[in-house]
Amino acid sequence: MSWTDDRLDDLNGKVDYLRTETRDEFKGVRDEFKAVRTEMQAMRSEMHTRFDSMQTLMVLVICAVIGGFVTMSATLIATNV
Repeated sequence: MSWTDDRLDDLNGKVDYLRTETRDEFKGVRDEFKAVRTEMQAMRSEMHTRFDSMQTLMVLVICAVIGGFVTMSATLIATNV
């Protein structure tokens, strides 16, 4: 078997087709990754909002507990005197 110009042209056409197909597939994968990245950034933003809310709630609860202990201690001191 010898490599004729027709066979080389045929091979060149197949390689070009595969290159184009591969390029299109990678473009599709890139687009999917961009969509996933956008979705993850939205989820990250939502998580930050939830953590901020949780942190605020924790500070309020701690202040209430400390306030309760201070009130209880002042009441005990006042009633024992």
